[in-house]
Amino acid sequence: MSSGLYSTKVKNFSTKLDLTHLKPYGDTMNDGKVQVSFTLPVKDDDRSMEAARQLAVKMGLEDAQVSYHGALDKEFTFYVVYGNLSHSVDITSIKVNTIDSDVMDMHGIDEYIKEKIGRKLVVVGASTGTDAHTVGIDAIMNMKGYAGHYGLERYSMIEAYNLGSQVPNEELVKRAVELNADVILVSQTVTQKDVHVTNMVELVELLEAGNLRDKFILVAGGPRINNDLATELGFDAGFGPGKYAEHVASFFVDRFTKIRKK
Repeated sequence: MSSGLYSTKVKNFSTKLDLTHLKPYGDTMNDGKVQVSFTLPVKDDDRSMEAARQLAVKMGLEDAQVSYHGALDKEFTFYVVYGNLSHSVDITSIKVNTIDSDVMDMHGIDEYIKEKIGRKLVVVGASTGTDAHTVGIDAIMNMKGYAGHYGLERYSMIEAYNLGSQVPNEELVKRAVELNADVILVSQTVTQKDVHVTNMVELVELLEAGNLRDKFILVAGGPRINNDLATELGFDAGFGPGKYAEHVASFFVDRFTKIRKK
């Protein structure tokens, strides 16, 4: 076909799993089926739809097709493109900076604190800077938690203080000192123009300037946070999507006991 939109060419590829050439799975091993979405700053018409398709091809999608497009306003259009990804990765060669601690449930963490620490741990958390979102910090801190995972307020051996959103870093440090906190939790949801990085660095620098950095276990969380980023910026750990209060608490109780043994 002259348009190049469709192909009747038979695609021969191995359907055996090869971890050195890992590809997305649609309905057949190694078919590479993916769906991507993005917005272009152009009006919704046939020309822009073809531009979206060609962008997807440049991303490495074969047989790319625009499966949905819709105008956000007169000069912005949202697209969903479907196709076969030509690229693969060798997962066996990937090294990840993982958090080295066993995940316990709420009861296990409370028992661990009683046996290994012997007192309640004080945890102060907030969404800092201009971030007005509380979903992340509430999921970790609030008693009801999120998706069936209770928050730190429900733990009998944790004294949790949720300061809410839009808390300046200076205020967070002040409250942590006043409460004699063991752990500071920082939630960062807004990440436009890497504002989360700037905010996290500012907090670390404040603590270091006041000779307070070693006083607290410092943990960050959010949709674009990972352990690599957090530790690079001076935090003790970072947690991204799919992590709950028990993941965070398991880390900081383990870290607390290790620090105390030094």
